[in-house]
Amino acid sequence: MRKFTRHTGIAAPLLRINIDTDAIIPSREMKRVSKHGLGEGLFAGWRYTEPGGRQPQPDFVLNRPEYSGASILLSGANFGCGSSREHAVWALKEYGIRAIIAAGFGAIFYGNCVRNGLLPIVLPEAAIKELAAEVTVDPRCRPLTIDLQQTLVLTPGGTSHRFTIEPAPQAMLLEGLDPIAVTWQQREQIAAFETRYRRRRPWLVIET
Repeated sequence: MRKFTRHTGIAAPLLRINIDTDAIIPSREMKRVSKHGLGEGLFAGWRYTEPGGRQPQPDFVLNRPEYSGASILLSGANFGCGSSREHAVWALKEYGIRAIIAAGFGAIFYGNCVRNGLLPIVLPEAAIKELAAEVTVDPRCRPLTIDLQQTLVLTPGGTSHRFTIEPAPQAMLLEGLDPIAVTWQQREQIAAFETRYRRRRPWLVIET
């Protein structure tokens, strides 16, 4: 998984509250047998003019030329609420989103972000509106920088906003580790446990 240490990118403001996972990727866009191609269905209900179609809705923020290539999303409270579909995170990631700055997240969605290398940042609503006001002046010339090590969001104008993140999620993102990789860091202890287990209870072990 790709490490997240410091990232600079165009920030797109989607300042709505309660954006649920079905809005992030509608169920009709989840017919693929792999993660690949899910980015095309990201925000399909808002991004395209009709359900199932691919004609861009010109007023939607991600379709506007100045936000082409956006890798940071600014949003409102309770982002990623609703069903626990991991496809929502996969779609955001494949589209190119590296971080989401919102006033709050659905709990399961937040965990899915961390496990897939997407950084969820919680900031006060006022700070997000301030960031949105600054980047909308000229999005391509005023990207945001996120420093995960220092837990800062930095603007070209020189202002900064500090965010908090628990040590375990921060370490996973900084080191590019998914849950399996985190577990595998304990492989020596796991191997030692298995050896002890076989010695103490050989009748429970089926060798293959």
